[in-house]
Amino acid sequence: MARQQRLGFRPRQGYAGEDFVMGTSNRDALDAIHAWRHWHGGCLVLLGSEGVGKTHLAHMWMVLANAAALDRQTPDIALAQTRPVLLEDIDQGIDDEALFHLINLAGRDGGGLLMTSREPPGTWACRLPDLHSRLAALTVVTVEAPDDEVLEGALRKLFRERSIRAPRDLYPYLLSRMERSIPAAQALVQRMDEDSRPITRTLARELLDEGMENIDLFKG
Repeated sequence: MARQQRLGFRPRQGYAGEDFVMGTSNRDALDAIHAWRHWHGGCLVLLGSEGVGKTHLAHMWMVLANAAALDRQTPDIALAQTRPVLLEDIDQGIDDEALFHLINLAGRDGGGLLMTSREPPGTWACRLPDLHSRLAALTVVTVEAPDDEVLEGALRKLFRERSIRAPRDLYPYLLSRMERSIPAAQALVQRMDEDSRPITRTLARELLDEGMENIDLFKG
């Protein structure tokens, strides 16, 4: 079987709405993003592990809300007075007073605050007493690990971005054996693309087996 010749396209990176793959695992989060004008207190936390699509959802919201992304380490409070704002990876740390003011500003007309985090608000470092009650009142929507629908959609998108037409039987094979995360899908598609052999279940099995061997070596 000859390897399909590709045209030298680089994988397209972006967070456009049409590129988002919806499934049961992320439908609640997507619905919440579209209902942003009705968030309690103007705030929402997208909670989930690495690679589940929080950043993609956040960028989609920025377009919907005409929002601006703030630097978590030096957040521009003045900017939040004029438009909705995004704070990513907020569990990595932010000044208590800055977060307190941003949460308060989110509830005003024309405001809004979307936060992404791998950990729930109750675990965030917080020394300001008045902030504790604000964190407890935040609405949290969890983006679950990708289900089959989302993971297959992501695989198809990743192959398509590399101009690869993968055989149909490859998808159920990968779904039953690979690590269930978007980063794992990205790494696997990249490895298959960089390999000179035809893209088949045989190649997938070898690469997946190599990955497991590497994991075992690190464990040892």
